[in-house]
Amino acid sequence: MEVAYRYAKTSQIGSTSKQTDMSFAPDLSRSPTFFVGEVKDKRRFREAISCLHDVVISDMRFQPKNREEYERWLADEEPRLLAEFANQSEKVNAELAAVNAELNAMSKEAHTVMAPYYHAQQQYFKYLYKHDIDAWYVLDPVITIHPDQVFFECFSEDESSYGKLTCHYDVFEHISDKAYGTTNIDYSTGLYHEFQKIRDYRTTRLKIDPEGFNIQTSGAAAYDEKKIDLPDSWVRGFLQVSSAMTLPMVTLRLQPMDIHNLCAQLKRRKERVGPRAMRFELEPGRPVRVVMEPWNEVLQFDRSIYQGDTARTIRVWGRRRLLILERLLPVANHFDVHLMGDGLPSFYIANMGHLSFTLGLSGWSANDWSKAGDFDLLAPREPVDQSTAQTVYNALSAQHVESAQRLATRLHLDISTVKSALAQYSQLGLVLYDMESDVYRLRQLYNTLIDLETVRFNNEREKKAARFVQANLVTVSHCETNENGTALSGSVLDNARAHQVSLTIDKDQRLTQGQCECHFWHQNKLRLGPCEHMLSLRLHVAEAAFK
Repeated sequence: MEVAYRYAKTSQIGSTSKQTDMSFAPDLSRSPTFFVGEVKDKRRFREAISCLHDVVISDMRFQPKNREEYERWLADEEPRLLAEFANQSEKVNAELAAVNAELNAMSKEAHTVMAPYYHAQQQYFKYLYKHDIDAWYVLDPVITIHPDQVFFECFSEDESSYGKLTCHYDVFEHISDKAYGTTNIDYSTGLYHEFQKIRDYRTTRLKIDPEGFNIQTSGAAAYDEKKIDLPDSWVRGFLQVSSAMTLPMVTLRLQPMDIHNLCAQLKRRKERVGPRAMRFELEPGRPVRVVMEPWNEVLQFDRSIYQGDTARTIRVWGRRRLLILERLLPVANHFDVHLMGDGLPSFYIANMGHLSFTLGLSGWSANDWSKAGDFDLLAPREPVDQSTAQTVYNALSAQHVESAQRLATRLHLDISTVKSALAQYSQLGLVLYDMESDVYRLRQLYNTLIDLETVRFNNEREKKAARFVQANLVTVSHCETNENGTALSGSVLDNARAHQVSLTIDKDQRLTQGQCECHFWHQNKLRLGPCEHMLSLRLHVAEAAFK
């Protein structure tokens, strides 16, 4: 998906002994959106927007070591090592000596020829990371101005973390100019270093620059345009987070010291084997307990009492991403945690008075769980005709923000119909559900409409699996869970033939073994991932468990 951004200038921050001016350049390809106001709660704003930067640069994917130097050394040393092993025979030694001399000469020549290239390549990436780190990122942050608040949104580099900084208008004073809407802002890592200069004794002004929208034809050449080809997985991940917000979740409240204890535990110990889950043990009226696997160490939060009605045990993965919240601990009042279920997305909302920060985490740091069949979050909800859905969307557009109940009353519709219509638009990136305020907000994620069919599935097998489940062609014959994981077996009807399927899911919710009767499995086993029949069986069981 190609996205084009158009900026009149770059975002800038100017600091003096008395004042700090933050001027963000908006995307001119969108409708005019701007805001000008002074920040009152400067310290909390500085920490929160710096935390947003930590989300942008977050990349928890496995980074293999660079073994190029070792491999070149080994290639140079290989003749000598072979010669040592062959020293039992003088004849062989003599032959190897000649070959060794020839190989050494060739290796030295190859090293001499390639050395400038390897050196230039290494220096280029070092320079790029230090001076033009924006080239490593894909998506500029999104800012939305609404009648009651301003909020920033961003997505991490590894497609697994979502950040949202909400600033209610009580955070500002002397608001001089504003226009409601959503726009991208030009962002660079240099701005992060300037954020650190914000101080309580300096006047700090936030400016989403309105001057850029004074478009003159003669000045069009001065605009900075970015055309970026976003990968479908990036778009699909962002939409999945947006859709996940609309689903029911288990909610609990933790104190800043509780989050500190979780972070301290993660920093103190490094897991070597799985499972790498964080298990929430929730009992009504009792303190929240968290078990850190695989050590099974229990952290009990005596000040945080679970207020739910039923006991629950929920395991979440990708826990080291919680370290992003460390910077907010001194300024946060409390954290509201929203858990969807085992291996499903989770959200952590830091309340800081008139500021709040939402950290949304996908099921896995590397999206492993979603790539193995997690597309239920993008599946359509209850069917709503296009006319009714458009009516609901137009009503929300007029107010920018409104609750589902108020929309239903105003439009004389059933609340489930309103929620289903809004869920469809959230899948398109046009509507965002605000969990903190229990309202829906108008927010166009991109400046172009998204073709959901092109980004919903990771490959053709996932699309077929979704069709099998939707057509009720999947039958589960066996489902057993023990301390080693879950074993599933069943049949999938494909072209009038029942394929017998079995698969094993380990304690980290990874598909480790699988077997099917189809041609794809016989030809590839699991080397190219599971077949559509395995995916449909797992999806069917996951949907049944979620319902």
